[in-house]
Amino acid sequence: MRLHTALVLTLALTAGGSAVAQESTSDKPVRHGISIGNYPNVSGLRLNFRDRSLGDVHGANVTIWSPYDGDMSGSVRGFAVGLPMTGAGSIHGIATGLLGVGAGKQLSGIAVAPLGVGTGGKLKGIAVGGMGVGGGGDLQGIAIGGVGAGVGGDARGILLGGIGTGVGGNLHGLAFGTVGVGAGGRVKGIVAGGIGAGAGGDLQGIAIGGIGVGAGGDARGLLVGGIGAGAGGNFRGIGLGGIGIGVGGNLRGLAIGGIGVGAGSSIDGIAIAGVGIGSPTIRKFAMAPVIGANRMSGLMIAPAWAQLEKGGRMRGVSVSTVNSMRGEQKGLTIGIVNYARELDGMQIGVINIARNANVKFLPVINYHRK
Repeated sequence: MRLHTALVLTLALTAGGSAVAQESTSDKPVRHGISIGNYPNVSGLRLNFRDRSLGDVHGANVTIWSPYDGDMSGSVRGFAVGLPMTGAGSIHGIATGLLGVGAGKQLSGIAVAPLGVGTGGKLKGIAVGGMGVGGGGDLQGIAIGGVGAGVGGDARGILLGGIGTGVGGNLHGLAFGTVGVGAGGRVKGIVAGGIGAGAGGDLQGIAIGGIGVGAGGDARGLLVGGIGAGAGGNFRGIGLGGIGIGVGGNLRGLAIGGIGVGAGSSIDGIAIAGVGIGSPTIRKFAMAPVIGANRMSGLMIAPAWAQLEKGGRMRGVSVSTVNSMRGEQKGLTIGIVNYARELDGMQIGVINIARNANVKFLPVINYHRK
């Protein structure tokens, strides 16, 4: 008796995918209980080989294959099960398939598939795909893909990709990829990539990249790049770059570069580099073999060379083998050779040259007030 019933169900299910496929309108009355075939509106358990023009299912929709001709229509509220694939216009609840799960407009709830989970619209909830997870719209929740995870819109939550993750819009949350992580808009949270991590807009939070990290706009927080870290706009926080750190605007905070640190506008804080530091304006503390700026204030330590550009102003203390102050020095320089075009302070060194002093050359100490 059980074998006979199973055969009847199997034949009916198979036939439902073809013969009943003609019932393609979704304005039919709702069937309650168990429905076998392509009937569109069901409240209960719906069994069908392959959907066409799906209506509304409240309960469980079980299919063998994805909809005909990619017809992602209708909605499922409850359970969507694919043996091995299933899909609908929108799925709200729990969705799973031996291969994959797809939703044309929205997927909300929990979706798990060994191959992949995808939606053309919004992804809300938890989605786990053995290969990948993707959404054409926004993400609100958690997306985990064995190879990659990405959405075309904004993301608010957590994205984890075995190789990489990507967000077309803004990211608020956590994104990790063993190769790389990228967001087309602004990032607020944590991004970490084995090779690199970046934001097309502003970045606020923590960014870590094996090779490099970067933001197209302003950056605030912690930037750590194995080779380099940079921001197209202003940066405020802590930046660590194996080779260097570069900022297009102002740099405020702590910047440490294996070779160099540079800012297009100013460095206001602590800058340390293995070879050189350069910026139109440097304030507070800078230490590197070579330091150059149009304006200096604070403490500068340059074992090789410290240079104030022509027409610039130095206020504070500069310690270097050679202090070349080609503008106005208003403070103290300590080195073997100290040069000032306009001295309004003191020089301590073997050779001290002040162009505007009565005695332009003095050994050991030279002091002049304007």
